[in-house]
Amino acid sequence: MEHIQPIPDVQRLVVSLEQLPEPVVEPAFVVVSGLPGTGKTYFCSKLAERLPFIILESDALRKVLFPSPRYSPSESSRLFQACHLLIERLLKKGIPVILDATNLSEQYRERLYNIAERLNAKLILVRVEAPPGLARERLKTRQEEKNSESKSDAGWDVYQKMAPTVQKIRRNHYAVDTSRDITQVLNKIVREVRR
Repeated sequence: MEHIQPIPDVQRLVVSLEQLPEPVVEPAFVVVSGLPGTGKTYFCSKLAERLPFIILESDALRKVLFPSPRYSPSESSRLFQACHLLIERLLKKGIPVILDATNLSEQYRERLYNIAERLNAKLILVRVEAPPGLARERLKTRQEEKNSESKSDAGWDVYQKMAPTVQKIRRNHYAVDTSRDITQVLNKIVREVRR
């Protein structure tokens, strides 16, 4: 198995990004956590409609590096190593970032906290949830719609496998239930970013 160095991986991710927002003095770094089907990508897109952010969606970035992903631990490790380098590069340039990934373990999130602290970025944590029945329905619909916008391959089986691994976020964070109106949480985050 050939091992590709992280730098080319980061370059490939950079090339895949859409237009970057204008740099700011103190960029915000929004880390979104949640199980598949809870509405993370929807939430991120709604936040990015209100404020200029680049959204780094792990499912989309994975397919840049692995066109036919196997979701193996080594593949995920390589993906997130490249993602961390990309996040650092963007924040150093003053680009506000939203990371849209499951981010279920506190150990994994610690690395993101460290990046924010090292680069003096405004860290905002968001836990996205939805009732399991609704998540199941969304995942089923997503798998039936072959041409759906979603970059995720996760189905209900993946949700069930991941659910027991969810760890509490030990820092202050916003909790948003996407089965309800998310406007209030969006407003609070917009105010915090602008503060």
